[in-house]
Amino acid sequence: RDHPQEELRLMAMKIVDECISCGACEPECPNTAITAGESIYVIDPEKCTECVGAYDTPRCVEVCPVDGCIITDPEHTESKEELETKYARLH
Repeated sequence: RDHPQEELRLMAMKIVDECISCGACEPECPNTAITAGESIYVIDPEKCTECVGAYDTPRCVEVCPVDGCIITDPEHTESKEELETKYARLH
C-alpha cells in the first residue's frame, strides 16, 4: 500500500442526456471515439482512452459547453497502462 494512487482506475468517458448535440466534442477526440447518436453524441468505450497518450485531460470535457455533460463511465474502467496500450493499438 505504498502508492494508493496506483490503485486508481481510469474509465472511458460517457456523454449523458444533458448533451445539446452541439458537436464540439467530436472533432476533438484523437481516437475518433465520438459520434452523433440518435439524440445525443455517444462515446465508443472501445476507442476512448480518456485522451491518455494524446492529452493530459479528456479533450471532450474541455470543449463541452454543458457542465457535467461528459462523465467517466463506471462500467468501463481501465488502468492508465491499459489506456496507453489501447491508444497505441488505435494509432
